[in-house]
Amino acid sequence: MLKALRVSLIAIFMVTLLSPPQSEAYRFLYRHRGPYHVTANTALLWDPASNQRYFDLGADREVFPASTTKILTALLVLENLPLDKYVTVSEHATQVPQTKLGLRAGESYRVRDLLYGLLLKSANDAAVVLAEAVGGSEGKFVDMMNAKAQQLGAVHSHFANPHGLPSAGTQYTTASDMALIFTQALKNGFFRQAITFKYLVIYSRAGRRCFLKSHNKILFSNWKRLVFGKTGWTIEAQSCFVGYIPKGNDILVIAVYGCHRRWTDMKYIIEHYGGINL
Repeated sequence: MLKALRVSLIAIFMVTLLSPPQSEAYRFLYRHRGPYHVTANTALLWDPASNQRYFDLGADREVFPASTTKILTALLVLENLPLDKYVTVSEHATQVPQTKLGLRAGESYRVRDLLYGLLLKSANDAAVVLAEAVGGSEGKFVDMMNAKAQQLGAVHSHFANPHGLPSAGTQYTTASDMALIFTQALKNGFFRQAITFKYLVIYSRAGRRCFLKSHNKILFSNWKRLVFGKTGWTIEAQSCFVGYIPKGNDILVIAVYGCHRRWTDMKYIIEHYGGINL
């Protein structure tokens, strides 16, 4: 009898040891349901109207925001500046690393054109020019970003700059928080239209041209339905995306972070969990 009890205890111990924690089991279920292995570190497919989460892969886990940060930047700009106002490029704005438009100090651009550069080409120099125009300085604008995130309920995020590049300051978000911020930005008609463009040409006040091409490769794909949104990438964050796809009279918002196969991950999640044929 003692021998049988000892064997039972060993078996229980081995099952406990080898079984993943609940959160890990949850991740395993989502990653491996069906034939495809989701590469994203965290992902969310969410219906804002019903608050239903069709897919949740650690969506409340902290991640680096990369250029999806620019969604919040655009939202604040749209709330604070007229689209046809001209703003002037500072020397500081020209010194930000790529990706950028190659703006020159002293040039002036309309707010709407810099927003196109921000959302299509993910231009970091445009982000700084707009931040300075709204806040008076990049630092004050960042304070506004964090206050706005808190106001929207994105309480697990903190931003250190308007473009999402790695920073000495603490910078993090979650897929859930960015889905909230993105849904708020979608309420603005300019934002909603801007993220649908493949190409645009913008001009400085003096007439210098900048050609823009969207970083959203889905717009150039042969998918049956399009997903509109904002990309992001840094070495730390890997590939990211926050966007939406119409479903009936509503929309589904998708947020993916830390992807090795961003577009394939998104297609699989939307088809298998959102029930939309792409």
